[in-house]
Amino acid sequence: MPGPNRQPTALTILKGNPSKRPLPENEPKPKVGTPRAPKHLSDVAKKHWRKVVHELAAAKIMTCLDTDALSLYCEAYARWIDANEHLQKYGTVVKSPKGFPMQSPYLSISNKAFEQMKAMLNEFGMTPASRTKVQTVADKDKKTDVWGEL
Repeated sequence: MPGPNRQPTALTILKGNPSKRPLPENEPKPKVGTPRAPKHLSDVAKKHWRKVVHELAAAKIMTCLDTDALSLYCEAYARWIDANEHLQKYGTVVKSPKGFPMQSPYLSISNKAFEQMKAMLNEFGMTPASRTKVQTVADKDKKTDVWGEL
């Protein structure tokens, strides 16, 4: 039966388990860390990797198992940047080989890369909307100790 995409138990716990369903007990728990950027990434993707990976590790979201997923995001980001640079240079409408106006192929590339980035941003909790569903352990401790402050 189709439904929402499954998410890691760690994210479900951070969100406070809104559905109150039992959590899996035997799920693998990879070590949180800051993996190195894969060598196959383009220069723009590597630069973006270095920017993002430390933030995800600090939020205790990044693990070595997430390397491929973050690679996909960073390469989509690099494609999006490249396509947008071409759009700024040539515009969204170009001449076809027969001289008629047509949509720039870079617009399609930009839009596709944007959709890919958006999907991966949600997976890592990197958008304002997806971030509101995640609570840190410190936030949970504050909520449970309301009477302690009094």
